[in-house]
Amino acid sequence: MTETKKPRRKRDISPTHPNAAAIDIGATLHVAAVGPDQDPEPVRSFGTFTGDLHRLADWFEQCGVRTVAMESTGVYWIPVFEILDQRGFEVILVNARDAKHVPLRPLCGRLLRSRIARGDAARPTSVMPNGCSGCMSTGCSGPAFG
Repeated sequence: MTETKKPRRKRDISPTHPNAAAIDIGATLHVAAVGPDQDPEPVRSFGTFTGDLHRLADWFEQCGVRTVAMESTGVYWIPVFEILDQRGFEVILVNARDAKHVPLRPLCGRLLRSRIARGDAARPTSVMPNGCSGCMSTGCSGPAFG
């Protein structure tokens, strides 16, 4: 007996951030991805030293990236955030737990990163306001309001 599958409804998956990139933040290595139409080598690895992070930001600028989604479970995202924020990128820290529950995750890590960065896979957990990038590393309590 053969079962017939019901056709799935097509979802509109048009990107909300077409010029987006994603970074999987690690302790010793960061893996970054841009759209396949933005660079012949759309997935690259970068070290964690300051020079490496500036090369990462340079690459994003060359690719025309405006928005960057970062997935991190530790504090290693802070230097990356500070450099990208200083360069004028919109930076979003994505909750790693949300990213792990994205449909189609087993198919391709690049697809996951692309979907996260384009805003159709996970919600941001933190977006730092301009002028507050130093708060995390310097220990300040943030800008004074009121």
